[in-house]
Amino acid sequence: MTEPLVLTFACGGYDRMEALRRGIVQPQGIDLKFIQIDFPRIIFDRMAGRQEFDLSELSCSEFVAQSGRGDRNFVALPVFPSKVFRHGFIFHNKKSGIRTAKDLEGKRIGTPLYTQTAAVFIRGLLMDEYKVDLSTVQWVQGAVEKAGAHGIPSAPPLLKPVKIEQNNTDKSLSDLLAEGKIDALLGSRAPDSFGKHPDVARLFPNYREVEREYYKRTRIHPIMHCVAIRREVYEKNPWIAKSLYAAMDASKNWMLERMHFSGAQMVMLPWLFPDLDEIDEVFGGDPWPYGVEQNRPTLEALVRYMVDQNFIAKPIKVDDLFLKV
Repeated sequence: MTEPLVLTFACGGYDRMEALRRGIVQPQGIDLKFIQIDFPRIIFDRMAGRQEFDLSELSCSEFVAQSGRGDRNFVALPVFPSKVFRHGFIFHNKKSGIRTAKDLEGKRIGTPLYTQTAAVFIRGLLMDEYKVDLSTVQWVQGAVEKAGAHGIPSAPPLLKPVKIEQNNTDKSLSDLLAEGKIDALLGSRAPDSFGKHPDVARLFPNYREVEREYYKRTRIHPIMHCVAIRREVYEKNPWIAKSLYAAMDASKNWMLERMHFSGAQMVMLPWLFPDLDEIDEVFGGDPWPYGVEQNRPTLEALVRYMVDQNFIAKPIKVDDLFLKV
């Protein structure tokens, strides 16, 4: 009897991965060693920088950027561990004069990394939806919750220069926003000062309604991370793509079924069941589909944004970015 292929997989402890992490779902022919790391930037730096895992979740924008520059270190499954609507992650200082998205023009805006997928999607929607001229912005890059940098990214340099300065102060971007040293902040997380400092506010206070309308009109549910496999591992064992995809999809569906079980709530959301009713109505029963076709509007938007923002020189067909599973 053939021994299963041992593979290491680094990923956050997401609900959609729980059955895989616990071994309830197992990929056929594979002994998957699930390495839970709940700080995505650490995974990305270890995978993209040093290739420490056989497969891992990976920044979708970094994967697209590397693919667009001819980097062939990884192949990707159309499995998306992290998706997040992004209107709710734009914050401003109330004294900055910012009242609408257009008011972001000419401001100093903080972001953890200019190259992170969250920032790419936010800039894209600001340009698409609100016609914001981001060429006028002075970007301040650094960690949100502490002084210094946000990780050690491996994304290739931009094709054209952008006005980016590093936060070299002894304060976090959250502190700088509260003090008015930057006018706004956008990215992957809410600043610590939100809810604590009276001058820090969301640009879209009604972001749930805005994001719902945005999705129903555009079908874009911003994808943050894909699952990358080291190319040498895949090329030695191409059969693993279908096995891993099937297991990850089954793990996600296992959690969807648990969430819908009405005997006892699986997560601490008092209005979980009306939320699930809304999700079923908006997303047709599956808010987290895997595969290229089900996510085509989102993936095509990401590629277009990355061309517009000078990450890659020309569009890439999204079908060419992911393994056929």
